[in-house]
Amino acid sequence: MTYCLGIITRHGLVMAADSRTNAGVDYVSTYQKLFDFNHANERTILVCTSGNLSVTQGVLTLLRKDIKTQADNSLYTLPTMYEVAQYVGHKLRHIQSQNQEWLEKDGIDYKCNFLLGGQIKGEEPELYLIYSQGNFIQATPETPFLQIGETKYGKPILDRALNFETSLEAAAKCAFLSIDSTMKSNISVGPPINIVAYETDAFIIERRLTLRLGDPYLFKTRRQWETSLKDAFVRMPNIDWQHDYEVSAEELYTDQV
Repeated sequence: MTYCLGIITRHGLVMAADSRTNAGVDYVSTYQKLFDFNHANERTILVCTSGNLSVTQGVLTLLRKDIKTQADNSLYTLPTMYEVAQYVGHKLRHIQSQNQEWLEKDGIDYKCNFLLGGQIKGEEPELYLIYSQGNFIQATPETPFLQIGETKYGKPILDRALNFETSLEAAAKCAFLSIDSTMKSNISVGPPINIVAYETDAFIIERRLTLRLGDPYLFKTRRQWETSLKDAFVRMPNIDWQHDYEVSAEELYTDQV
């Protein structure tokens, strides 16, 4: 399993991924899951992968081949991110159709997902989740993050801390803590962690970080986050077992907002 996430805000994009993959508890390996296809200050495209490793690697091979052979349709030629998402979905379906029969025969799960984020000159940054079937959804200001892989443990902090106005630095910090929370609860997610922050209209990646096992920053930040959570927990008031009142719909809505 793995965990990848993408965050879009008014200020740009953050994408992050762990690097652990496994085929059972006795076969754990490390493979890169976050890929940069920046092109000559004209477009920045970032891709994260989760799921069947042979399928995702096959898709990435086709993407690179089309760039190398200067195919009519490639990550470097398509005019919009929407069309890039369609193109990646088509490559995914192609690889799966080639191998579906024998994968199903051997009972191998060949499903996988992609996160696609980036900006093409003349457009705003966009973020997509491409499903195993090749269809996709787009992140919006109301839903500014997308996840693939082992998503449940890292979602609460994203729900509570993120919105479309969040600064790029805060979004990157939130992405790191989301991945760290997932690593704490699920051994199938682990370092190296790759995080990229892209500022709108930059068309170059200037903020990139790889955190390996034993990295001092990873250890320091994890310990500080755990301490902060414990302190916040202690400061929370105890349950008032005698308190019983109804909350109006207006109060409930205000609390959720």
